[in-house]
Amino acid sequence: MKSTSQRPSRWPLKIGVAAAGLALAIAPPRGQGQKTPEQSFAESTEVTVVEVPVQVVRDGEPLRGLTANDFEVYDGRKRVTLTGFEVLDLASPGNAAAAASAPVPSALRRHFLLLFDLSFSEPKSIVKARQAARGLVLKSLHPSDLVAVATYSLANGPQLVLGFTPDRRQVEAALNTLGLPQLIDRNVDPLRLVAAEAKSAAGSAGGSDKLDTGIKADVAQELAELLRGYSKVSDRANRQVMEGAVKGLTRSFADLARLMSSVQGRKQVVYLSEGFDSALLQGTTSVEEQAKMADQASHGQFDQIESDARFGNTKLTSQMDRMLEEFRRADCIIQAVDIGGLRAGAEQGAARPAGADVLLEMAHDTGGELFERFNDLGEAMGKMLQRTSVTYVLSFHPEELKRDGSYHKLRVELKNAPRGAKAIARPGYYAPKPYGKTPALEKLLFAADEVVGGGAAGSIHMGVLAAPFRVSGDRAYVPVVVEVNGSALMNGVQGTTLPTEIYVYAMDSGGAIRDFFTQNLGLDLGKVAPALRQSGLKFFGHVDLPAGQYSLRVLVRNSATGSYGVRSVSVAVPAFGQPLPVLLPPLFPEAPGKWLMVREAPRGEQKSSPPYPFMARDKPYIPASMPSLASGVAAAVSLVGYHLPAGALKAEARVMAMDGRDLGTGELKVGEREEGGSNGPDRLTATFRPPQGLAPGQYKLVVTLTDGQGAVQKSDILFEVAAAGQGAKG
Repeated sequence: MKSTSQRPSRWPLKIGVAAAGLALAIAPPRGQGQKTPEQSFAESTEVTVVEVPVQVVRDGEPLRGLTANDFEVYDGRKRVTLTGFEVLDLASPGNAAAAASAPVPSALRRHFLLLFDLSFSEPKSIVKARQAARGLVLKSLHPSDLVAVATYSLANGPQLVLGFTPDRRQVEAALNTLGLPQLIDRNVDPLRLVAAEAKSAAGSAGGSDKLDTGIKADVAQELAELLRGYSKVSDRANRQVMEGAVKGLTRSFADLARLMSSVQGRKQVVYLSEGFDSALLQGTTSVEEQAKMADQASHGQFDQIESDARFGNTKLTSQMDRMLEEFRRADCIIQAVDIGGLRAGAEQGAARPAGADVLLEMAHDTGGELFERFNDLGEAMGKMLQRTSVTYVLSFHPEELKRDGSYHKLRVELKNAPRGAKAIARPGYYAPKPYGKTPALEKLLFAADEVVGGGAAGSIHMGVLAAPFRVSGDRAYVPVVVEVNGSALMNGVQGTTLPTEIYVYAMDSGGAIRDFFTQNLGLDLGKVAPALRQSGLKFFGHVDLPAGQYSLRVLVRNSATGSYGVRSVSVAVPAFGQPLPVLLPPLFPEAPGKWLMVREAPRGEQKSSPPYPFMARDKPYIPASMPSLASGVAAAVSLVGYHLPAGALKAEARVMAMDGRDLGTGELKVGEREEGGSNGPDRLTATFRPPQGLAPGQYKLVVTLTDGQGAVQKSDILFEVAAAGQGAKG
C-alpha cells in the first residue's frame, strides 16, 4: 500500500479537518521519518495542527500521483503554508490485515457510522437491515476502516452502541443487540471500543476468535419484539404528532453532528431508516388534495385550507436545513438507506407514508446518495468506496487560533491538475475549545480516536514497557509498565487532587482488541506532588494475550485539563508450548523510590495475580521502560528467556541510532544464570556499558544470545543517554 509522509516534528494538538470523502491505507506510524524518538521525555511545545484529508476525483475515479505542490489551502481568505503532506491509497498492494492495527492517525482513516432509526422504521425492517449492514462491514470495507454503531429513537435520542473501531468482532456484537438493555449486560469499556457483552440469548460479544457471520433466529425474533416499543411513529399519528417527532429528530441529529465534529477525519453516516412523510416539509404531494385546496382558494375559502398541508411547515424545513448544515460542517456525509424495501409480502405490516424523498434530501444535501431496492449494500456502495480510496492529507499550523470552539472557513484548491479534476473538501473546521466546556461523550470519542490512531501524540510524555511471561493456560501474562512525566501530568491543575485516566488496549494484527484495562486515579497532590516532580508516575498493569503479534495502545490523560499522551509499542507473544528459544526485552532494574508507584486494581472476578515477574536473585525489582544510561558507564541488566540452551551463553550488544545506523557494539557481560525449570523463565544477570562518546539522545539496544552454534534469539529495547550533569528524565 502506497504511502509517503512528511509530518510535523512536535507533539501536536490536532484538529481533524476532513476534506473529500473518506480516507486511509496502510500509513506509516505517526511521526515516521522524524528524529524525535517515540518515547522520549524531551521538552516540547504544544502546537495546533490542522490536518486536511483531501480526495480528488476525475470522471468519478480517484486521481493518483499528486504532490503537495498541486494543492493550495486557504484558512478564511489567507493562504496557509503546508507543514505536512501524506498520500494514502487503499488500493495499493500491501498487507490488508496489518492495516487494521497499524498505528495510523484516526484523521486519515475512513469512518463509517451505522445509524439505525428505531422510531421511523418497522421492527422487521431494522432486523433485516442488520444483515445488510453486516454484509457491508464484512465484505466491502477495508480492514483499516473504522466502524461505529448507533441507534436513534424518540425516547432516547442518538445512542452510541460502539465507538469507531477496526475490530469486526465488536461490530458483530453491537449489531447483534443494537445496544438494547434487555439484550446486553453493562458495558465495562468506558471508551466503547469493546461492545457490551451480550446475554445468553444473543451470544458472546466477541469472546470467540471466530466472527459470527449470521444472526441467530431466536435473537432476531427477540430483537424484533423489543423494537416494537421504540417504533412510536405510525401512519395513524396525526400531523401535529408527526411534526413534533420530526422536530425531535432534527434537534437530536444536529446535536449528533456537532458531536461527530470532534471525530477526526471525514465520516460516512450510513443512515438505515424508512424516513418520514415528505409532505411535512413540502406540503401534500397528492394531486387530488392539491386540486381541492386550489379550488377552495379560488372560492375564497381560505379558512378551510391548512397552510402546512398545502405548502409544508416552513419552520420544520428551516430546522431540517440547519441540521444538514451541521452535518456538512462536521464533515459528515449521509448515505441514506431506505430499509422499507427490505420487508416483503406479509412482513410489511401497516403501510407508512413514503419517506424516500426525505432520505434523498438528507443524502443529497450532504454529498451522499440514497440506496433503495438493493440486494447487496456493499455492492450498491461500491462506487462511493472506490471514489474514497485515495486520500491526500495536508497539514498546516493556523496562526493565532483561539481556543473558543469557533468555526473557521476552509478552502482547498488544485494547481496544475488535469482538466476535470475536482477536490472535494469540507467547508471549514472548528477551533478547539476549553476542556471544561467539552461534553463527556466528545471527550470519550477523542480518547478513543487517539487510541485507535496509535503512534505517539500529546503533550504528556510517556514510556511503555511490555514483556510476555508464561503462565498456565493458553494466554500469556503480559505486564505493562507505563512511566508518565510528572510535571507534564500536573501542568495546569488547580486544587489538591490530580485526576488521571489510564487506558491500555492490545490490538492483534487483524485490528481486534484482545484485551484491555482502564483505570481512573485521584492522586492527592498534598502527598505525592514531590515524587511526581522528581520523576513522575509509574503504573503497573497487565493484559492476558494468546500467542501472536500485537500493537499495545496506551493513553494517559489529565481529567481536569484534558492534556494527554499516547504511545504505541509492539509486543510479540510467543507460543510458549513450543520448544523454541525466547528472549524477552533487556530489563534494566531501577533503584526503588524514584517514581510514584501505582498498581492496577483487580479486574472483574480476578482474585489473585500470577507470581511477580520481575525478579533477580530472588529479589523483586521494577524495570525501566526507558532506561537512562551514561556513555561509557556500566549498568545492571537482566536477560530473561524461555527454552534457552543449556550451558554457557554468550551475549552481544549492538547500539543502533534511531535512523537505523549501526553505531557498533557496547560491552555486555553475562554473569549468573538462574534456571526457571520446565515452565519458568531462565534469568541471566548481566551488565551493559554503552560505547564511549554517545551523544545525548535516544538509541536502540539490540541483544543477541548465542550458544556457540549460532544465534539463539534477539531482543531490543530503547534507551536514552542524558546530557552531562543531568540524570534520568521523568
